[in-house]
Amino acid sequence: MSSSYIIAGTDTNVGKTVLSSLLMAVNDDLCYWKPIQSGMSEETDSQTVQRLSACDAKRILPEAYKLQQPLSPHLSARLDGVHIDPDKFQILKNDNLIIETAGGVLVPINEDTLQIDLITMWSLPVIIAARSSLGTINHSLLTIEALKKRSVAIAGVVLIGEINPENEKAIEDYGKVSILGRIPPLSHLNKGTLRLCGKEHLAFIR
Repeated sequence: MSSSYIIAGTDTNVGKTVLSSLLMAVNDDLCYWKPIQSGMSEETDSQTVQRLSACDAKRILPEAYKLQQPLSPHLSARLDGVHIDPDKFQILKNDNLIIETAGGVLVPINEDTLQIDLITMWSLPVIIAARSSLGTINHSLLTIEALKKRSVAIAGVVLIGEINPENEKAIEDYGKVSILGRIPPLSHLNKGTLRLCGKEHLAFIR
């Protein structure tokens, strides 16, 4: 794999950061960018990706905004007294960049901007991170529909959690998208286990 992708989730805490870490672990040429970090009380997503992938710190690009509360960016920014300016999210053309979004594709960024507006502006293919469990079909199809309405290229979907072939098939058939693979539960998360998982379960990075 040698290309840039946006990692977008069907919901919060679906596993976008784990997927990003895996991609960083298997490709030493990739850089990672989390434009908006909401929540600073624990490890940031950038710190998690660096720790899990054991990548060089130079491959982690600085966040455009670091907001204190683990809330939707528009609300977290308001509580911090910050206005999120979409102009700060311009990116240089980079053939090896992973951008992890904040939450789902319709999460508000400010009073006038949704996450999907930034996704459209970046004009990069999206890998959708989705849960494998009950409810994922609806959430995944809604995400797919929203992206297609904006003519956003969808690289495919990665299911995260217990392997569920029926849910995978439903998302693929009804959403008319590719299932790129899956990340089953891992007893330990580190560079070694992520690299092995990638080789075994994500065909597009082989």
